[in-house]
Amino acid sequence: MSTSTIIRNSDFELVSEFAQPDAKKRLSLGEALCGAKAYNIYRNPLGQLILDPVKTVSASEMWLYENPQALASVIKGLRESAERKSIYRGSFARHARP
Repeated sequence: MSTSTIIRNSDFELVSEFAQPDAKKRLSLGEALCGAKAYNIYRNPLGQLILDPVKTVSASEMWLYENPQALASVIKGLRESAERKSIYRGSFARHARP
């Protein structure tokens, strides 16, 4: 994977100096974390690490990302809605199942 797909902003700041792992090789990141709940971890040959925050998609919603035709249709619909090309057809609430 190219670093340009990982590093989207090269404006790094030093958050902690000389942090040392404990006996179990755990490293406390504390305030360095940006609030994400999960990260992809990348390591280069020099041992430098990059933590890339990620979000998960639930299994019940993953089908959309695995179906290129359905995803393209959703993206098209969102684009048309943003461009005010959609037509309001009223509420469909009466068709909803309890």
